[in-house]
Amino acid sequence: MQSPSQLLLKRWHEPFTRKHVVRALEMVQDLIVVSLCMGLFCVMVIQLRAMFLSLLPPLNFRAVTADILFLLILVELFRLLIIYLQEQRVSIGVAVEVAIVSVLREVIVRGVLEVHWSQILAACAFLIVMALLLVVRVWLPPTFVGIDPERRFAKRQQEAEG
Repeated sequence: MQSPSQLLLKRWHEPFTRKHVVRALEMVQDLIVVSLCMGLFCVMVIQLRAMFLSLLPPLNFRAVTADILFLLILVELFRLLIIYLQEQRVSIGVAVEVAIVSVLREVIVRGVLEVHWSQILAACAFLIVMALLLVVRVWLPPTFVGIDPERRFAKRQQEAEG
């Protein structure tokens, strides 16, 4: 028979099991991502307004192009956050696409002829690496064949507890 103080101690720490703590942290993380989505949506609306204002005469083609490309980057980032909320993982493909569009936006906005040759060379090397990452990503399964780290970890935890 346990004393009342032991029962009180046992009841006090029951809500702090690993499962409950992880669930609470995941909820906090989801709230952070949802707040990021709302903030990003507000930035997209502001950017859309700025883009329509830049279409008024006199037309600055470089500014309009920069606004459109920046809006596309924001849309892709929003899609990345939505995928994270749905699947609880970061999509490599979307992240690489955002990086590619961001680099191309900078090159287009500045103008290829106005950028130093070493920066263009670095941008080309970065784009080649990103393209290779996109190609390699297709060959990799979501989890490696025969290896499921989450299942193996859960099995180890069950063995340790039982």
